[in-house]
Amino acid sequence: MSPGVLAMVYLVAAVCFIGSLGGLSRQETARRGVILGAFGMALAIVATLLNDDIQSLTLIIPTILAGAIIGALMGARVQMTAMPELVALLHSFVGLAAVLVGFSSYLHHDAISGAERTVHLVEVWVGVAIGAITFTGSLIAWAKLKGTISGRPLLLPGRHVLNALASLAVIALAVPFVGAADQGGLIPLIAMTIITLVMGAHLVWAIGGADMPVVVSLLNSYSGWAAAAAGFMLANDLLIVTGALVGSSGAILSIIMCRAMNRSILNVVFGGFGTAEGKAPGAGAEQGTVRETDVHQLADILESAKRVVIIPGYGMAVARAQHAVQEFTQILRARGCDVRFAIHPVAGRLPGHMNVLLAEAGVPYDIVEEMDQINGLFRDTDVAIVIGANDIVNPGAQTDTSSPIYGMPVLEAWHAKVVVVLKRGMSSGYAGVDNPLFYHENTVMLFGDARESKTKLVERLRPKH
Repeated sequence: MSPGVLAMVYLVAAVCFIGSLGGLSRQETARRGVILGAFGMALAIVATLLNDDIQSLTLIIPTILAGAIIGALMGARVQMTAMPELVALLHSFVGLAAVLVGFSSYLHHDAISGAERTVHLVEVWVGVAIGAITFTGSLIAWAKLKGTISGRPLLLPGRHVLNALASLAVIALAVPFVGAADQGGLIPLIAMTIITLVMGAHLVWAIGGADMPVVVSLLNSYSGWAAAAAGFMLANDLLIVTGALVGSSGAILSIIMCRAMNRSILNVVFGGFGTAEGKAPGAGAEQGTVRETDVHQLADILESAKRVVIIPGYGMAVARAQHAVQEFTQILRARGCDVRFAIHPVAGRLPGHMNVLLAEAGVPYDIVEEMDQINGLFRDTDVAIVIGANDIVNPGAQTDTSSPIYGMPVLEAWHAKVVVVLKRGMSSGYAGVDNPLFYHENTVMLFGDARESKTKLVERLRPKH
């Protein structure tokens, strides 16, 4: 395939990727977006294999087949609730690829000299640095999400100074690397790689498990920039365009999610804020009396409800309750009840985590509402059902100036006539603060596993024939 034809095919693939991102922006068109992206990637792979520069298909094709088989098996076996850690793991592959491409490109750059060589070496340096940070950072994020390591932040003494010194070392080592003749810069490159590998792990390890939605989105951005850097090293226009698309979209999503928490990206990355394991309120911390209910009492309340809003949180994902929730929704809608789902931007452990779970269970897209759309409806809602969510429905975010989540936009569930909270216990959320909603006069608590509770509720509400 000639360079001109290859460039044209890459352009078509890039357009497919842009269309894929557009399709993925809405649930209704997400499937089409995935198919379009897959087609664009297949087109790019085939065109690359037919490129005149390819010298040994006997090595490349078995590698592609092996990767395809592994990817298909992983995709088929992963549970929807485990999707966050799979995404984090896939990001690490992109980072590792950028590191390997950087070293390979450095070891085979003898044909260029002068300013062109200097530019190429800077590309290698930046690509390896970003790739190394993405690789180890994504592995730590994967381990936190999987539960292999604790979700609590690792706050080393003087961690900000350590990060600053590591950054300065990366910049300082670039001087002997660029100035070295032939391959004399290999030692500085290896040293920098080790530093950035440690730095990537440390940066993510210092972030609380509950901040993982933003971290995964940010690592997605890192992986995009790592791919773009690899594109510069390989002089591959498609990699540059694709990496820039992924990097910029991930950065934009991270900013949107941080705004939804009323925080900055710097606060998330360097704040060491947010723990996966909330703690129960201390003695004397309760703000009122907790009113407990059971399935039979809740069924009686729902019998006369005309509008119900369901607020899913990470507890729904842990309990894998989405299918029971969907069946519950069908029963209520069959009775003429208006059922809506309220989605907070940072609910769960992945951007769009709740949307993915609900879509997998078959919940209609048109009844899933974002926070800004649904908040005005709570005053006209008969029952608001909170499933495993905590801080995203905490009224203290609007009233308690001393709260760490003060100013964070939340779902105003307390305005509903009755609020039902499904939780395993009285543990607090990632901010480690009590939730006044649990003690409101119109709030009742249904303790237990969310899937078991919903299954029992479905049996109680299902029409008897």
